Amino acid sequence: MLFWFKKLLGYLLMPLPVCLVLLTTGAVLMFTARRARLGRTLVLAAAALLLVGSNKLVSAWLVRPLEAQYPAIADYQRTAQLPAGLVECQYVLVLGAGNGNQPGLSALNQLSPSALSRIAEAVRLLQLLPEAKLALSGPAVGRHPSHAVVLGRAALSLGITEDRIVFIEKVRDTEDESLAARQLIGDAPFALVTSAWHMPRAMALFRHAGLNPVPCPADFTARDDGDWHWNDLLWDIPSLERSTWAVRERLGYLWIWIRGRG
Repeated sequence: MLFWFKKLLGYLLMPLPVCLVLLTTGAVLMFTARRARLGRTLVLAAAALLLVGSNKLVSAWLVRPLEAQYPAIADYQRTAQLPAGLVECQYVLVLGAGNGNQPGLSALNQLSPSALSRIAEAVRLLQLLPEAKLALSGPAVGRHPSHAVVLGRAALSLGITEDRIVFIEKVRDTEDESLAARQLIGDAPFALVTSAWHMPRAMALFRHAGLNPVPCPADFTARDDGDWHWNDLLWDIPSLERSTWAVRERLGYLWIWIRGRG
């Protein structure tokens, strides 16, 4: 019950649901004699929040501190060049990020953009760690194959052999993934692959579970090439999504901090 309450409350606190609640409530109040002014205020607040959250510059500003906490793993050509912590990893663990289930599409095309970026990064790391295994996490939804299985099919299509893949399927969130990884890997170092904006919370949970993860972030969304462009001031749907990730991760971190896991 607590898990689903957390999910529902977290969803309702995201920028778009908050905007919709404010907009709907304000529109209703505008048609009342005594609360019309409050209604107009709520509608304006919803519009302002939507403008702020969907702005490219603002959304990048919100998510960049999360993505900057752990640097990406650079390109390497030989095992001898790898950082000491990464060389010792016997597992590359990919956290789940969702997929579709449309018949006729390949596993790669079923993956969400975040999941696709994560599995691509994991395959790159496995090429540098020829003895490491690939641990894939993600539950099943309904009667469909689990997300871990879909990730596995994508990895196979990218050249990873079946004997290197293990699945973690009975998990619901990042905290569950950390506990399942503890049973599989123990306290040995392993490469943890997830989206850069999700990595700070994931690292906190995995370290609290007694694991020794080496952060290998993927799916960077606030890339900074050092140049400014006029369209950075504009608005779009991906920016609203980026703002949503930033808000969700901070709320998620607050939740685990309150519970002594941060």
